[in-house]
Amino acid sequence: MSTWAAILAGGSGTRFWPLSTPERPKQLLPLTGDRPLLAQAVSRLRGLVPAERILILTGPLIVEQVAATVPEVPEANIFAEPRAASTAPALAWAAHWVAKHDPGGAMLSLHADWAVGDDRAFRAAATDALGVAAEQDVLVTVGVKPTRNEPGYGYIVPGKPAGDAHKVKRFIEKPSPARAALLRRRGALWNSGLFAWGAARFLGEAGAYAKELAAGWSALNAGDAARFFAAVKPVAVDVAVLERTTRLAVVAGTFPWDDIGSWDALLRVRKRDARGNVTVGNVTLGDDVRNSVVWTEHEHIAVEGVDDMVVVCANGHTLVMPTGRADRLKALVQRL
Repeated sequence: MSTWAAILAGGSGTRFWPLSTPERPKQLLPLTGDRPLLAQAVSRLRGLVPAERILILTGPLIVEQVAATVPEVPEANIFAEPRAASTAPALAWAAHWVAKHDPGGAMLSLHADWAVGDDRAFRAAATDALGVAAEQDVLVTVGVKPTRNEPGYGYIVPGKPAGDAHKVKRFIEKPSPARAALLRRRGALWNSGLFAWGAARFLGEAGAYAKELAAGWSALNAGDAARFFAAVKPVAVDVAVLERTTRLAVVAGTFPWDDIGSWDALLRVRKRDARGNVTVGNVTLGDDVRNSVVWTEHEHIAVEGVDDMVVVCANGHTLVMPTGRADRLKALVQRL
């Protein structure tokens, strides 16, 4: 049985404005180090999935940039989604392609825009998940032990043991801070978004439970991407399939994981100076700057006398906002 990987690399990345743009969203940016996030995601699979069996699902605006970022992946494996419709349609399309070209093939699903602190532990968890998926003929999600009471993530509550995994008792999406703390104490896991399944099994479960995809099923079977994406309702795979199926298990991963969903996240995943700051580019900090992110692509930035701030200069725009306000950035970008 061959293993394939589907890397979800769509999205416009508005939460990293002004550095991120529709033509260069966050998955193409070196947010956590010297290489773009997508390049890191592909290299993270080395030794587990060969480049010729990696599929990348992305938007039509950035196909060329994606190909240039990961030249080891065949261009034929870069799929432009005709319409942004969230993760369930994208993964159904990928699973259909795998099942057609490699009957019996297994799949990993991962996102292009994660920060992973231990690639070896990531591959170990992915291997465990693939093993459980094959042995039990189930869909498998990888949960990560929380390191903080994070209300912005989804949580998985493990249920009864099932071989080398656990059944999933329930999903809880973006709980209140108090409930996040309670979930963490009770052993709930973050829903990392790393999934494993047989392609045929996933299509069977999606066909049975994902009513949002029903109108596009004939187009999917006919291999008509444009008609399929036009017919379906946008929906996340968690909602459409994982929360509804009875064939679901969770395995625990030990790798450090962050979905780097905002500028604040760089304070967690990048090296900080003695005062807790993250700086990138031509930046000068005064002695009284603490716990701040300062990023510039070209212009020189000098900052003094601020705590807990984000200052970004890129693409002809400058952003200044306190940390902890990531939820307001999207509305600001829409106003612009």
